[in-house]
Amino acid sequence: MTEHKVGTRDEWLAARTELLEREKDLTRRSDELARQRQELPWVRVEKEYSFETEQGAKSLAELFDGRSQLLVYHFMFGPEYTAGCPSCSAIADCFDGFVVHLDHHDVTMLCVSRAPLEKLEAYKRRMGWQFAWASSLGNDFNFDFEVSFTEVQQREGVAYNYRMQDFTPILEADSGPVAEQAATTGTSPAQYLREAPGMSAFALAEGVVYHTYSAYARGLDGLWGLYQWLDRAPKGRNEGDPPQLWMRRHDEYDTRSQRL
Repeated sequence: MTEHKVGTRDEWLAARTELLEREKDLTRRSDELARQRQELPWVRVEKEYSFETEQGAKSLAELFDGRSQLLVYHFMFGPEYTAGCPSCSAIADCFDGFVVHLDHHDVTMLCVSRAPLEKLEAYKRRMGWQFAWASSLGNDFNFDFEVSFTEVQQREGVAYNYRMQDFTPILEADSGPVAEQAATTGTSPAQYLREAPGMSAFALAEGVVYHTYSAYARGLDGLWGLYQWLDRAPKGRNEGDPPQLWMRRHDEYDTRSQRL
């Protein structure tokens, strides 16, 4: 027998319609938040960045690929990594399906990481992905948008998600979710946490690039296509302890890639 509360159909319907009103309220508030995001002031990007891509070196403006809007997913894949972050990999598994639709909405979407391009391309092939991925190795892009950090910053405090954060307790832990995640990427926890996830949006107007929005940490939950389905499943995200155990292992990604 289940330990979950069980009721009649009428009891379920009453609870469901009550919940529906709260869902509708959340939808309306989400629509309003989206409108407010679009009303944020734009900030001109003054610095020049050069990215390595499959087509050669490109500037930030050239990453727009002829469109007026650019969405960048800051994928955790540092120079020392031997594989991509498993959490970022789970998010990126959905990208190929909607990139073509974004193209038709005048939006270019791609990933940017600090690992050398050859590492990114090799991992992309391993995973069976097709979306564009650029390397920011050798420029300050990741540091300027607060998704990469130096050893000194790790010791003194990291500015991430619009506040200062102390990574010391995590770095000093011998085990735990971060240590396990780091191991899957072939790094130590310290090396692993020199990168962080995020997304940034840019606009291109009359040849000028503007930064319009960035989100980090739980602000990325909406990008997880998987989460939207799991939040509606009977047991929710069912992540267990540690939380990343529900994610597919890299060898499972390899098997998937071989089937493509």
